[in-house]
This record gives sequence, structure tokens and C-alpha cells, in this order.
Amino acid sequence: MQHRPRRTVNVLARGLFALTLVLSTQLVAAEDSTGRPTRLIVPNAPGGGTDIIARHVAQYFSETLHMPAMVENRVGGGSLAGTDYVAKASPDGYTLLLGGVSSLAINPALFRNLPYDPLRDFVAVGYLSAYPFVLVARPDFPGDRLADLVREAKARPGALSYASAGVGTVQHVWGAILVKALGLNMVHVPYKGSAQAVQDMLALRVDIFFDNLSAQRSYLESGRLKALAVSSAARSPKLPQIPTVEETGLVRFHGESWFGLFAPAQTPAPTIERLRNAIGSLTRSAQFSATIERDGGRAMPIPNAEQQSFLQGEIERWAQQIAQYGVVAD
Repeated sequence: MQHRPRRTVNVLARGLFALTLVLSTQLVAAEDSTGRPTRLIVPNAPGGGTDIIARHVAQYFSETLHMPAMVENRVGGGSLAGTDYVAKASPDGYTLLLGGVSSLAINPALFRNLPYDPLRDFVAVGYLSAYPFVLVARPDFPGDRLADLVREAKARPGALSYASAGVGTVQHVWGAILVKALGLNMVHVPYKGSAQAVQDMLALRVDIFFDNLSAQRSYLESGRLKALAVSSAARSPKLPQIPTVEETGLVRFHGESWFGLFAPAQTPAPTIERLRNAIGSLTRSAQFSATIERDGGRAMPIPNAEQQSFLQGEIERWAQQIAQYGVVAD
């Protein structure tokens, strides 16, 4: 019996995968021939991690799937306004939430009168990517390690500050958890978005900022800010010399800022299937994975059957942390 050379098999496999991707892309485009643009609602200010991934998705929808898409930033209330807007939007598949750990997993524990219920009011159409947070310090901070921050903060209680992208944002919540878990007394300085926080760090007005690596990568690469630690369970390939928070041995904390697309819960099943086909073709593409990895993240293709349980687990996890450390949206 004659065996086909391994190289030929690999070439055929790659060819079949490429053909499948092309056919699925054509099918998705054919399912929606109205030309009506899909609005991707970002409940955060432009320039942050959520905004960055939304623009990747909109570009892919428009250029590759030939499904026109646009990003719309609806800011307010620590991501509450934009998220609630999609929860109450027409369930026709043309208004989607670029949701994440903040709007869907953290807010339920942080706000008593949340105007939406993540599990009741939304259906996931696909998870996209996950990024580590990086604890960045102003360029003249006296030290390059998390231990240096602990030393400085304990020597001057209440004198150092940590920035956030606004009260109730994931930067605020994770920053507060980390500071409290380390036993530090620091001042929280909220801004209206990550960009303003970074500008004040560059101007030496605030000391540290716990933010998405994708948003801070250029400042770190240029040396304008310094990294003390990353939040992921393993070191980031983009910052291989920077330890994880848990690796420092000072505190137990790990988490990734994840993103996904969500539709209003009453969206018809055929529309959800069309959208899931679109997201599936996106997350399977090598180009998308390369783009996400370039920004310091990883693609996150969670199977449809596991998406609801993933969200439930994240809600329970961060509710426990928020309660333990007494984080409030003050």
C-alpha cells in the first residue's frame, strides 16, 4: 500500500481549511444582503482596550465578510449606559454590544440597581479575545518591581495614587483589589477614559495605572512608562521580562480582560446563527489571531455550548473578590 507523503497531506489539509473558510465567509455575506450597517456599541471611551478590539471586528466585518459595520462609543456610568442601551435595543441583529469582563461580569456585583441582567438580557454570539492587564508606573517612579511599589506606598501611607479609566471600570475595580490585597493605602484618581489617565501619568501627576496591555503597549515599548507586573497566569510574550503578579509572591491575583459580542436576548435564533457564523469565521482566521497577538492578547474561541457557563463563572468569581475587598463604586 502506498502512503501519501506527510507534506502532501499537510498541504491538502491547509487547502481544505482555506476553502472551508472562504465558503463560510461567502455564506455569512449571502445571509445578510440588506447592506444595513451593524452597529458595534462600545460602552467605553475611544482609545481603550474595548475600543481597539471593536475596530478590529468592524474592519473584518466590512472588508472580509462584506457586512458593513461601524463602532459607536456610548460612554457613561462605568460602562452602564452603553450596555443598557444594547439590552433595550431592537433585537434585529444590527445593534450589538462589544461587552467584556467589566460590563458583564463585574458590574452585577458593583452596582446594586443595575438596569440590566447579563444572563437574562443578552445572548453571546461569540467571544473574541483576552488580554492581560499590566501595572504601569510613571517613568520616574523609584523602582521597577511590584516590591518597590509596596515599599514606597508603606513608607508614605496615603501619598501615592492609582489611576483608573473611571469609577466602576475594570481598571478601578482591579486596581482597588490589588492595592487592598497588598495592604496599601493609596488614593484612587478616576479619569474619563484610559487616555486621560495616561496623559497625567506622563505628566507625573499620578503614580500607577492597572490597564489593558493592548492600550499601554506603545508607551512601554517607547520607555515612556515602566511595567511592574502583568495580571495573567503566565508571562506575556510581549513583556517576557516582566513577572506576573502572582509570580512576585506578594499577593494572589490573576485575571484577563476578555471581550465578546452580545446581542439582545430576544434576537431570533436564525439571526444569532448568522452572527455566530460571522464571529466563528473571524476567530478561526490566522489574520485575526495574529492581530490580537500583536497587541499582546490571545484569541478566545469558546464553543457556543460553553459560553453561558463561562459568563456565569466570571460573574461569581468577581463578585467574591469585590465583596472580599470591599470595592464600591464611590
